[in-house]
Amino acid sequence: MPTLDSSRSESATRSVSWLHEPLLHFLVVGALLFAADAALRPADQSRVIVVGPEVDSEAVEVFEESQGRPPNAQELRALHKVWLDNEVLYREGLALQVDRGDPAIRERVIFKALSVIDAGIKVPAISDEELRQWFEDHRVKYDEPARYDFEEAALSGPASEHAVRDFVARLNAGTPGDAEAGLRVFKGRPHGNLVQSYGEAFATALVSLPAGEWHALQTRGGWRAIRLQGTTPEKPADFEVMRDVVMQDWRDEKAAQLRTEEVRQRATKYEIRFEERPS
Repeated sequence: MPTLDSSRSESATRSVSWLHEPLLHFLVVGALLFAADAALRPADQSRVIVVGPEVDSEAVEVFEESQGRPPNAQELRALHKVWLDNEVLYREGLALQVDRGDPAIRERVIFKALSVIDAGIKVPAISDEELRQWFEDHRVKYDEPARYDFEEAALSGPASEHAVRDFVARLNAGTPGDAEAGLRVFKGRPHGNLVQSYGEAFATALVSLPAGEWHALQTRGGWRAIRLQGTTPEKPADFEVMRDVVMQDWRDEKAAQLRTEEVRQRATKYEIRFEERPS
């Protein structure tokens, strides 16, 4: 299991979307971030869970290292839920004495408690019609997206809008200048990758360009000389071909939801107190 330091390093490569994943997923990618538990759990208050300044400070620090900004109120509430789920699992693990032979190792106690819960999870049956509907609702996960081949010609010197537009005009007129030495070729890039690398405005503009012509496009990193080479159309997934994969994905998601519900139900036996961070 990851330590706090290793979780910080790992989380820096991940999107904030993990906050919205089911319990099992965020246990793996981020829920074991918080180690500040002993000071928040007095021996005579085993049924009291305090979400105090220590938790907030730890959550904010890890989030800032990952996202480069402090969490907003909604994101901080999601981080509280992550910490609370793990604290409940830790308390349940101690109550079940799964810490025997494994003292003071919080992450392992949590996973042992989760394993006990997991053993009682029974995923219900799903009809073919329901599975097909789930597939349609999650089709973006299975469809092969459209992909784009394009080139970028590097401009020597300052790349202002005027300079790039003038450079593009020369390229389209057949005067390559120093473009060949700075030519970068990109193959098979999906829309999501374009957005991540260059920004939403660039991605929208690129996919509407006529192929074979140079254009000046603005990216989050400045103006670029871009030429669309070709497009591979999207390919919708076939449910019958993907049936086994879809069934397993549905079972995994349903099991994760049931685990979360069970942990949240067990949390009702505890009194949850929130303490404000000092201003």
